[in-house]
Amino acid sequence: TGSPQESSMNALSTRMVTRSRTRGPGTGSRAGGEESAPLGRGEAAAEGGKCHSPVKRQRKPHRLHVAYEASDGEKGEGTEPLKVPVWEPQDWQQQLVNIRTMRSKKDAPVDQLGAEHCYDPGAPPKVRRYQVLLSLMLSSQTKDQVTAGAMQRLRARGLTVDSILQTDDSTLGKLIYPVGFWRNKVKYIKQTSAILQQRYGGDIPASVAELVALPGVGPKMAHLAMAVAWGTVSGIAVDTHVHRIANRLRWTKKATKSPEETRAALEEWLPRELWSEINGLLVGFGQQTCLPMHPRCQACLNQSLCPAARGL
Repeated sequence: TGSPQESSMNALSTRMVTRSRTRGPGTGSRAGGEESAPLGRGEAAAEGGKCHSPVKRQRKPHRLHVAYEASDGEKGEGTEPLKVPVWEPQDWQQQLVNIRTMRSKKDAPVDQLGAEHCYDPGAPPKVRRYQVLLSLMLSSQTKDQVTAGAMQRLRARGLTVDSILQTDDSTLGKLIYPVGFWRNKVKYIKQTSAILQQRYGGDIPASVAELVALPGVGPKMAHLAMAVAWGTVSGIAVDTHVHRIANRLRWTKKATKSPEETRAALEEWLPRELWSEINGLLVGFGQQTCLPMHPRCQACLNQSLCPAARGL
């Protein structure tokens, strides 16, 4: 056995070894051998800024940002809540169901004589697209029956870019008469056809921006051309019928003064999957029931839901 002094030193040595072995990772000794204690939040700033509270506060929004991006990238999920509109019309879903019911027979002029029915289905794709665009140019301020008649007369002569450019203005005017503003349309058709031949090889452009740049082609025609000719939904096609009905049903947050203003207002809240349907649906409804003058409110399923019918 050793002396009491040796026993005391052995015990001290054992305690020091034990303490050194139980230190966790990252702990160390201060100068002078004093063991470091975990830093409190208030002390962290005094340690050379290695770990201070502002960094911890910044991490929270960063983590939220990552979570947001992850959910946003999931198709069909995460993105939908972001599209929930701040505003949407009252009763619009029931109104839409009622309009679909009233339009179920598909017997309005637009259903038989619209742009998708005026081209030659046997023609090459490029010619079909040109004919679609031409029918839309003719349809402005013109009843579908009159547009369809003009297209029949043009097609009987072989309706292509070349044939139109070879037709003199007087003959072209007689062929498309009595469409609205037929004299202006003769000029626009000739100018647009020349541009299509020179820049697009006789085809039509595949973007709204390029389509509206053509003489005599407006936004409604461009969006319909994209849908019918190219099979692409680029926006809501709004004509006088859609413009009128959207305002009567209060489908715009405030009254709109032009079809283009109505288009922008509808696209803010109407689900995109309905964009391609809404034009034909409302145009036929406007031709048969919600007429410009003396609308047939008594025969309309939306009579009790329509602000205009209720005089609101």
